Amino acid sequence: MLEFIEKLKFNNNGLIPAIIQDYSNNEVLMLAYMNKESLEKTLKTGKTHFWSRSRNKLWLKGETSKHYQYVKSIYIDCDKDTILVKVNQAVAACHKGYRSCFYRKVDTEGNIKIIAEKVFEP
Repeated sequence: MLEFIEKLKFNNNGLIPAIIQDYSNNEVLMLAYMNKESLEKTLKTGKTHFWSRSRNKLWLKGETSKHYQYVKSIYIDCDKDTILVKVNQAVAACHKGYRSCFYRKVDTEGNIKIIAEKVFEP
């Protein structure tokens, strides 16, 4: 079942970018990195696991906030170097309190505008 993992193109640090998207409305929620172990844990548990580059360790999304991501499907891009994970998101993906990490929009003049409301206070 997991032999597809061996066909993926992980970078020199053993990581592959994972785009996390809402299963019901296709909203992009976040981008994180997975290694082989976190991908295997994701498949085994049905909840997303990632490799934290800043903490240098595995982490289960929602382990402290309880804002888990329940995996619905996983896709691989044409070059096998990026993963798309569609999830049912509990509450919010962003640790800043927004549903999506992509809550800021840049206009044509380079100005940044917050385009979403917080769904919880961190």
